[in-house]
Amino acid sequence: MVLPKEGDYIAIQSFKHNGLLHRTWKESMVLKVSEDILIGGNNHTLVTESDRHRWITREPAIIYFHKHYWFNVIAMIRETGVVYYCNLASPYVIDREALKYIDYDLDVKVFANGEKRLLDLNEYEENKRKWHYSKTTDEILKYNVKVLVYWINHQLGPFSKEFIDIWYGRYIELLHK
Repeated sequence: MVLPKEGDYIAIQSFKHNGLLHRTWKESMVLKVSEDILIGGNNHTLVTESDRHRWITREPAIIYFHKHYWFNVIAMIRETGVVYYCNLASPYVIDREALKYIDYDLDVKVFANGEKRLLDLNEYEENKRKWHYSKTTDEILKYNVKVLVYWINHQLGPFSKEFIDIWYGRYIELLHK
């Protein structure tokens, strides 16, 4: 598979553990891609839900995916500051169609004031029973919640101000080319 290049647009598709399509983002611009990570940017992007409901994102966002961690991060850039939405999810794969991952229901939201909230625990427990998440998958996800919170608390990777400044700046630069 040929990786997308900086400036290319890709679709993003999230699936549920049962293999059904959950949500699609029509296009995000690739800002950096390597063997292990993909960083992208988007703004006012069309999102289609599994029930065909469609909506448009409201603000610019920097997105971060990693091949070795079971989470991805959406940094929404708002006038009041950066708000992070973190999905506990399988590592991503890319094919000709899209960047793809399995969404495992649990989310961590980090508000501009630094407050953190673990979301959708009930949905996780319900789907874990319904779709028979393995003990290994459950342990991997719980471990990755701890890694994610460590990154947030220590402002690592996408949680550092410098990361957002660099990649949002690069996104704006590429938009004007």
